Amino acid sequence: MAPILTIEDLRERHRRFTPTMFYDYADSGSYTEGTYRENETAFAAIKLRQRVARNIDRRALSSTILGEPTALPVYLAPVGMVGMQHPDGELHAARAAEKFGVPFTLSTMSIASIEDVAAATDKPFYFQLYVMRDRGFVEELIGRARAAGCSALVLTLDLQILGQRHKDLRNGLSAPPKMTPQVVADLMRHPRWCLAMLGTKRRTFGNIVGHVKGIDDMSSLTEWTHRQFDPTLDWSSVDWIKSKWDGKLILKGIGDVEDARIAVETGADAITVSNHGGRQLDGAPASIHMLPEIAEAVGDRIEVHMDGGIRSGQDVMKALALGAHATSIGRAYVHGVGAMGEAGVTRALEIIARELDITMALAGETDVANVGTHNVWGGVPRAAPIVEEPRERELVAVGA
Repeated sequence: MAPILTIEDLRERHRRFTPTMFYDYADSGSYTEGTYRENETAFAAIKLRQRVARNIDRRALSSTILGEPTALPVYLAPVGMVGMQHPDGELHAARAAEKFGVPFTLSTMSIASIEDVAAATDKPFYFQLYVMRDRGFVEELIGRARAAGCSALVLTLDLQILGQRHKDLRNGLSAPPKMTPQVVADLMRHPRWCLAMLGTKRRTFGNIVGHVKGIDDMSSLTEWTHRQFDPTLDWSSVDWIKSKWDGKLILKGIGDVEDARIAVETGADAITVSNHGGRQLDGAPASIHMLPEIAEAVGDRIEVHMDGGIRSGQDVMKALALGAHATSIGRAYVHGVGAMGEAGVTRALEIIARELDITMALAGETDVANVGTHNVWGGVPRAAPIVEEPRERELVAVGA
């Protein structure tokens, strides 16, 4: 078997192992998938300055996130249904992150429950929260996260309504999968996955089933989930969440400077510059393009994190250079889970760490804390501003 040297190698192995509906869920975006693709390609356009004849003998990759030491300025982002990429996938990812020395974030829409992950690990992990219409259930989730010893709550702000993800709709995505002829044919093409899934009892949303009255089968779960994402979520909702949670709070989904400034005023501990991996507003700028302006505006008052498109340690360094205090990776580690379970996540982190180390060395840096805009060649890239025509001119044009 060929050696696994890159995240792309893990992605290809993941694609071969996992049924199409679940692989596509992890590796796709909304509508045309333009933002999903740009998240990744935007990194390639950023060039680094190569420096020579500098003492790079000893290099330090360790950092802090929310005041806690980490082996890398990286943590595992919340991703739904990781347990359908590989049996008990969330447990594999959480254990790998803990052993490597980086934080793991469990999604509300995970297959393994908060309690499952707490039982499988020794150190605190993060819990990601979606705001549901059923605020009693939200409060219960917060209480469960507190009881499990979660060290931070990651509040996702950019999913008040679900972006239209064509691949998920065409594949009939569900957990567990509905046994349609299309799905049965796909499962037959992935016998190793099917055999492995027989070895676990976790095949549906562990944070919901058994915790919401009336949710006892796939149809009731699907109906409940679709009507629960709350379009009334606003900044007062953030204040309410903060009043219920007395730990560290990360606000995820910030893609605009004005929103970043408002987020600071909530008293949150960090924000994540993110467009949900290109899975929500297709046509939004790449996260890395929005990062410099947001970091410049609020980076002296709050930790600025970034996700979206990171597929290498070199991407991590570029994000740090453009103002991120830390980065979170989603697809990069999910490809590891889907490829090889815990060993695959460990391999993903090893790849990113080695690439970050080598990139720093060739750029003449010895400590991630010193990476900055001076490492970027040709200036700091920014998203093109949106220029709106004056309303009066628009009315004239319509009248003409």
